[in-house]
Amino acid sequence: MYCLPLLQVELCLECIEWAKSEKRTFLRQALEARLVSLYFDTKRYQEALHLGSQLLRELKKMDDKALLVEVQLLESKTYHALSNLPKARAALTSARTTANAIYCPPKLQATLDMQSGIIHAAEEKDWKTAYSYFYEAFEGYDSIDSPKAITSLKYMLLCKIMLNTPEDVQALVSGKLALRYAGRQALTDYRAELRDDPIISTHLAKLYDNLLEQNLIRVIEPFSRVQIEHISSLIKLSKAEVERKLSQMILDKKFHGILDQGEGVLIIFDEPPVDKTYEAALETIQNMSKVVDSLYNKAKKLT
Repeated sequence: MYCLPLLQVELCLECIEWAKSEKRTFLRQALEARLVSLYFDTKRYQEALHLGSQLLRELKKMDDKALLVEVQLLESKTYHALSNLPKARAALTSARTTANAIYCPPKLQATLDMQSGIIHAAEEKDWKTAYSYFYEAFEGYDSIDSPKAITSLKYMLLCKIMLNTPEDVQALVSGKLALRYAGRQALTDYRAELRDDPIISTHLAKLYDNLLEQNLIRVIEPFSRVQIEHISSLIKLSKAEVERKLSQMILDKKFHGILDQGEGVLIIFDEPPVDKTYEAALETIQNMSKVVDSLYNKAKKLT
């Protein structure tokens, strides 16, 4: 039994053939853009890129800028799905450049902002800038009552968590715009959202690591020497997993201590005093450099 997206692809291909036979160029291009979108939705990325590149060459010679922006956006999304971030960013830049020359409908502008936020989060881990784009996308989708507003809100919450500002999450979900989405299935069924959404799942491992580190720091804070089994029982993880994570944190200098695996204990040291010799030397050199520059400028005036 065919699923709906595959039926849509077949129907779209038939319509494109009809448009070609009837020489309906603009209709064919709109249908091909729709087909690129369907290829993306069904994860047929190579076919989406192949058809998209052909369509882009045509559209650049035409005057349909809005359709050009849509196809460039789809190209960016496809490259992002293939983890080719430089090309995804380049396609997004082209889309934004084209969009600057025309009036963008709210839906198209919101889609541009959403993709911009995703690229900033994925490529640069610039969560502050990504949050700004997701907020713009959220307002855009909300203004046209699009269900994608919920996805934008979800990504805004992700940014706040990744920025380690969980106190902002409550303020965000209780804000004027977000309140109308309270109780929606997309915000209550967390498990399905985290598993099914590719953007959330991409950053889920990093988020898990951050939360685990914070939890471990909180647990070991009162101790100078503690059994690893005790830590394991407190955070409900296996001893091996706790040992592995603590070793990584020690190597990353998240705290100072050693693991005595023979006795199965973690020994925590006080924070060592910071040696300010290097900073003082660097400051002295910078000051000397300024003095030399000043003397050089005065000598130039004399000559």
